Amino acid sequence: MPMKARKTALLGILCAQAIALSFLENLIPSLPFLPPGAKPGFSNIVTMFTVLTLGLPQAMCITVFKALFALMTRGATAFFMSLAGGVLSTLAMWAATKIKSDPFGLLGASIIAAVCHNAGQLAAAAALTGTKAVLGYAPALLIFSLITGAVTGTVLRIVMPALEKQTRFIIKK
Repeated sequence: MPMKARKTALLGILCAQAIALSFLENLIPSLPFLPPGAKPGFSNIVTMFTVLTLGLPQAMCITVFKALFALMTRGATAFFMSLAGGVLSTLAMWAATKIKSDPFGLLGASIIAAVCHNAGQLAAAAALTGTKAVLGYAPALLIFSLITGAVTGTVLRIVMPALEKQTRFIIKK
């Protein structure tokens, strides 16, 4: 199979994984001590792996497909919030991993991405509701994103060697 076809197939698998993780996250009930809609962001592990191995355009493809999945399963508001948070966090992931001295590592890049995801979603919520009152959630979401970003970054750091081993015939560095 030609390399381009292999990379396209891998991207399809990664999209499916990200959507499946997103679906599973939505099955987690909201906890009363967390901000409304707060989720762990496990599908961002797939997006970050894609940023690191295939590149920004492919990671944005996953982000768009996740947003379209949100549109089909939860409606237009979820679509816009998913897209805003996803695009901002994917760009942040990419930027954080492209700094030559690598001051952030996977953990730092994941935390930055989680913070940016929540910032994008808050901006979308403010735009959709026409009120800045939703920004009152920012402190709680910041704390939550620091925790979830650290968790997803740690998970990626643990599984990255196995993922690279499984995809070594497709992704050549």
